[in-house]
Amino acid sequence: MRTPHIGIALLALAAVLPAQVQFRVARMTRTDVPAGKGQCDIRLQVDDQVDVAVHRDVVNIRVLSGQNPRDDGSECNAPLPDRDFQGFRFEVIDKRNEIRLIEEPSRRNDFTALVHIRDSDAGYGRYHFRLSWALAGPGDFRPGGPPDFGRPDERGALTWNNVIHYSGNGRGASDLSGAGQQRLLNANVDIDRGGKIQVTFRTDSGRPMTFVGNVIGRDGDTIKADVAADDRMLRLRGPMYLSIDQRQNIYRISLDATNGRDNLRVNWDAGRDRR
Repeated sequence: MRTPHIGIALLALAAVLPAQVQFRVARMTRTDVPAGKGQCDIRLQVDDQVDVAVHRDVVNIRVLSGQNPRDDGSECNAPLPDRDFQGFRFEVIDKRNEIRLIEEPSRRNDFTALVHIRDSDAGYGRYHFRLSWALAGPGDFRPGGPPDFGRPDERGALTWNNVIHYSGNGRGASDLSGAGQQRLLNANVDIDRGGKIQVTFRTDSGRPMTFVGNVIGRDGDTIKADVAADDRMLRLRGPMYLSIDQRQNIYRISLDATNGRDNLRVNWDAGRDRR
């Protein structure tokens, strides 16, 4: 039998493969970034060597050697564009050893900034680099509220000078790392004229699950919001997507939130009578 030898070989291969660390960057709450400027401040604790890839508002880190790196308060006022843009700049704000930009965002690399860090001293070292660029227009979110959706599109779809209140039955689940799944029942969605959003689910435990934040974009029939969970869900933050029909009924909600260590996933669908 060769099966044990194959298993040992696979385990040995897995042991030498580089580790991967991924997290979603928090939305910036500071208001000191000049208007018209996109900015991501990536702050990391690094032990030895890593390659850091920034795509939109997600950071993927390939660990070449040493212990897994840790997010140390990274934040963006807008996602790095995934299309042609101007004014890209890379700045090193803080470092202990070597840090350099390997690749600028371009079509060739799917608009991903790639940075190499080599920390040769013992233990973890702090690294802070900044990516900045010229914002193209209202499609990019900025601190202080959502973009201006004051005018209807060609189809007369939802505009953010309307108030939305939705309440409906459905089914879904939340999955918090380390805590398992929880069933979701009916959902309540409130969006005010300023784009402030609150989403509350009734759960099978009887305790509501609430998310609050701001609407940051619209793509067809999908609303995108930047939301934070309540204390019970560790205040995890991430993008929430809400699908809305022509009668302004919400029929699907999804969320992926993380703080770099804990992860929360939510998926919910309305009953067929509301579709």
